[in-house]
Amino acid sequence: MIEKKQLFTKEENAILVGLVYKEQNETQVNEYLDELTFLAETAGANAIKRFTQKLAHPDSKTFVGKGKLEEIKKYVEDKQIDVLIFDDELNGSQISNIEKAVGIKTIDRSDLILDIFARRAKTAQAKAPGQDHPQT
Repeated sequence: MIEKKQLFTKEENAILVGLVYKEQNETQVNEYLDELTFLAETAGANAIKRFTQKLAHPDSKTFVGKGKLEEIKKYVEDKQIDVLIFDDELNGSQISNIEKAVGIKTIDRSDLILDIFARRAKTAQAKAPGQDHPQT
């Protein structure tokens, strides 16, 4: 079994990014970002700021528009931000493009949740030493 490296090895400052599109409204996106804040803090990140943008559909290259990405980049340069966390699922090329443009680690909600599960699994195993596990 391949063990995935934890995303956060220390408390990191994070920016959360959400997109208002399709049938979502700003209230719903803010609720999703509230949940994402909780998930980020559970994983060891400190959610410093939120960015949202209204778009008809996500940008295929960077998920958010060029202007919003520049706004995020400027904030990252002005503050000590370690990671961007997007509320929606990003593909590999979007993550790569965003990281090149902004210069910091970029993850999505799915990566964050998987990291939390990985941490919890390790913690549960550590709490149950000496417990017999059936061999297969």
